[in-house]
Amino acid sequence: CINMLTVSTSQTQTTAITSIKGGLQEGKRVIIIGRILPDDNRLHVNLQCGSDSKADIALHINPHYENDSAHVMYNTYKNGTWGSEQSTPDSPFVKDKLLFSWQHDYEHHIPITQVNTISVDENIKLEFIATTVKHMIIQFLHITPDKNIVIYGIPNPDSINLRHRYGVAFHYQCRFEENAVVRNTHENGSWGPEEKSEGIPFMQGQFFQAKISCKAEQYDVSVNGQQAHTYKHCFTKLEDIDVVEVFHISYAKK
Repeated sequence: CINMLTVSTSQTQTTAITSIKGGLQEGKRVIIIGRILPDDNRLHVNLQCGSDSKADIALHINPHYENDSAHVMYNTYKNGTWGSEQSTPDSPFVKDKLLFSWQHDYEHHIPITQVNTISVDENIKLEFIATTVKHMIIQFLHITPDKNIVIYGIPNPDSINLRHRYGVAFHYQCRFEENAVVRNTHENGSWGPEEKSEGIPFMQGQFFQAKISCKAEQYDVSVNGQQAHTYKHCFTKLEDIDVVEVFHISYAKK
């Protein structure tokens, strides 16, 4: 099944408001992709119960950048009153950079089933909000040299296919049990010879950004900004490639 967050976003003067269709559930991951603008010292991300300005806030995440120090405050707003703040002595958030992995435990003070809205401060340049997706198919208008496909996700494990009408031009698969990454092409009903490399540039359960760049002679794959793999074109009619198929990934974009 596909476990995807359906969102609709509106913009107020200070906040991007995103509704979560169906609300939160136990085990669901919320992924917010964005950058903190360099000139701002205080901002917030809220998981809240409605879009009203007085709505209860189940989780208030509030990074501070003041007096050359950075820390993060966590809190809950319930029935018109803020709870006791929790604070970390430092911050994993770096201005003007994407955050790939971070974890902080915060006890529930409001049932998560009541959470149906995400609000993000305007000082965060928001790109996308999503939850874990087990299988996604995205159709686009043909691939060309110098076209990039950017994928954000959490491998569990994962597989990425660039497809055309009759087969798979580029198959990219992580095999954690073998500690290897496999590249291949599927044509005329059969797979070609595998290209396998030892070592995996992903960590299970850790958020990543992967970019597939289509070059004239090959695909270049980078992970978290680092070059990872290449694969020479076995299927050369690039203009016929019009689908990216993703398994166990949170979000993909052209």
